[in-house]
Amino acid sequence: MAFMLLMLELLVLLTAAVASAPLWRQGGPAPDSLYPAALAFALVLVLSMGALGMYQHNQSREDIKSTFVRILPSFVLGFVLFSLLAELLPGTQFVRLGSTVFVVGGASVLLARLLVITSAQSSMLEKRLIIIGDGATARECMDLATTGVGFHQFRVVGCVAVEGEPRCVPLTMLLPPELSLLALARRHAADEIIVSVGDRRNGAFPVRQLLECALGGVRVTDAASFFEREACQIRVDSLQPSYLIFGGGFDQSPWRAAVKRAFDLLASGAICAAALPVMLLTALAIKLEDGGPVFYQQERVGRENRPFKVLKFRSMRVDAELDGKPQWAAQDDPRVTAVGRWIRKLRIDELPQMLNVFKGEMSFVGPRPERAYFVEQLCQEIAYYNVRHGIKPGITGLAQVRHGYGASVDDAVRKLQYDLYYVKNNSLFLDLLILIDTVQVVLFGKGR
Repeated sequence: MAFMLLMLELLVLLTAAVASAPLWRQGGPAPDSLYPAALAFALVLVLSMGALGMYQHNQSREDIKSTFVRILPSFVLGFVLFSLLAELLPGTQFVRLGSTVFVVGGASVLLARLLVITSAQSSMLEKRLIIIGDGATARECMDLATTGVGFHQFRVVGCVAVEGEPRCVPLTMLLPPELSLLALARRHAADEIIVSVGDRRNGAFPVRQLLECALGGVRVTDAASFFEREACQIRVDSLQPSYLIFGGGFDQSPWRAAVKRAFDLLASGAICAAALPVMLLTALAIKLEDGGPVFYQQERVGRENRPFKVLKFRSMRVDAELDGKPQWAAQDDPRVTAVGRWIRKLRIDELPQMLNVFKGEMSFVGPRPERAYFVEQLCQEIAYYNVRHGIKPGITGLAQVRHGYGASVDDAVRKLQYDLYYVKNNSLFLDLLILIDTVQVVLFGKGR
C-alpha cells in the first residue's frame, strides 16, 4: 500500500508540475527539459514526504487533519531542499521554482490523499474474517486485524474453537459449532478464513471443511501468510519448514544481485558525500571528548557465516568490554559516551560502514550484522536464525526501522521476524521504502 501511494503521488506531482509550467517556465528550463525538471520536482517532494513519515504502511488510516499537518512541513522541507539544489547545481533540472508551484503540488497531494483515505475507510473495502482456532496465535491474528496496523481493513466476525487449543480469545467471539465452516462463512458473509491452529495432525483439525470452503469460493489463508502479508513479518513461533521451502521468494538471481549491488554503490556514495561534513564533525567531537580512537573495528558475521570487520564511529567508552566478554547494547547503556548517545540516536555511528559496502562485505539494506558470540547463542535458541545469513548484512534494514536496536534474545526474535520477511521478499522497491524510512529515523532521532 505504501509503495502504491508513493507511485500515485509521484504521478500526481509530475502532472501538477507540468500543468503549472506557465507559472515557473520564465527563466526556467527550455521546453525540451520541461519533463526532467518536473521529475526532479516530484522526486524531491516525495523524498521530503517520505522523510516525515508519510509513506508508512498505515498512512491510509490517517484522517485528513493529520494528513494536512504532515503535508505542510513536508512541502516546506521540499521547497528548502529544492531551492538549495538550485543554488548548488545551476543550469540543471533544479531550477528556481516559485512558491505557487509548491502550493499547486500540495493541493494535488492533499486531494489524492483525501480520495485514498475516503476509499480506505469505506466499508465496501472492509474484509470480514473468520479465524480457525482460539489459542494464542488466533488472538494475535485478531489483534493484527483489529488494531489497524495491517495493510487492509478487517472485521473479525468470530473464531471457531478447535479441540486441544488453550483458549485465549473472548467467549463472545466464538461461533456456534453446529454449522459447517462453509455455512458459517456464508451466514456471516466472510471473505477470508485464517487458519491459526498449530497442531494439525489430530482429528479435530477440519481439513475437509477447509477444502470445502476453498472450493466454495472462500479464501483460506494460513496464519503465517496472514502475518507476512499484513505485518511484513514471518513468525518463527508457528513457522513450518515447508512454508520457507515452497512459499516462493528468496530471489538470489544474477539480475537481482546486479541491481542490488548498483543500488548499494549509488546509495552509499550519495549519502557518504552528503554526510561528509557530519562525519568530520563527529570524528572531532569523539576525539575531543575523551581523546580515545575515533573508529572501532569489530568482527561480525556476514553472508554465509563469513566473518568480517565492521567499521563504526566509537560510541562507547574505550573500556566498554574490559573483561573481554561480549554484552548486549541496552537502551540507556551506561557504557555509552555523551557524544555516543547522540550519534547512536541519529544513527551517525553507522556511517563508516559505507566502506564495508564499497568492499562488498555489506549491502546498504539488509539484516543487521551480529557478533559471532551472539550468533552462536541465537542459532541455538531461535529456530531459523541462520536464514538471515543467506544475504549480505546491511547498514539499515526493515528490522532496524521497525524495531530499533536489540538488547535481548526476545528482541532478537522480533527482529528476526522482519529479517526473514526481507530475506524472502527483498527487492529494489522494498530497499527504496526502507531507505525512506531510514531518513525519517535519522531526522527525528528515533534510533536507540
